[in-house]
Amino acid sequence: MASVLLLASCTSGAGDGKTAHSISSAPTASASQAAAKAGEEKLKSQAQAALGSVHSGTLVEGGAERVTDGIHTEPALSQGRTYRLILACAGGGSAQVTLTPANAGPKSTVPCDRTVVQQRITAHRQVRIDVDGAKVSTGVIAWQIDTV
Repeated sequence: MASVLLLASCTSGAGDGKTAHSISSAPTASASQAAAKAGEEKLKSQAQAALGSVHSGTLVEGGAERVTDGIHTEPALSQGRTYRLILACAGGGSAQVTLTPANAGPKSTVPCDRTVVQQRITAHRQVRIDVDGAKVSTGVIAWQIDTV
């Protein structure tokens, strides 16, 4: 009984025995990830620059987050003291600010157009700050809490 072994190779369409090479014009995943990261860093810089234009008092806590991730923090604030929450979002859409307990401060909206939004916070036993982006929002939110 004879065994048959078949070999296959990729060749150019003409059957000339040359290996076909394809050049893709689509960016690789790592290139598109790098571009997205660079765009995010640019938005972060823009949001932080907007905050820097209004900084006053002593910084208590702050940071920058993707709008899609939001901000969720329970800062260590002294009971009975007043603080200023300052936010700026660079990108598109908006985000909703909610403080718990509700009497710590009113709800507000932060547009993602680098507008600076400031809000007073009256510290109670514990204050929770939640900033959630609208469904179609993109970009970065920079935020800080200053003493008044």
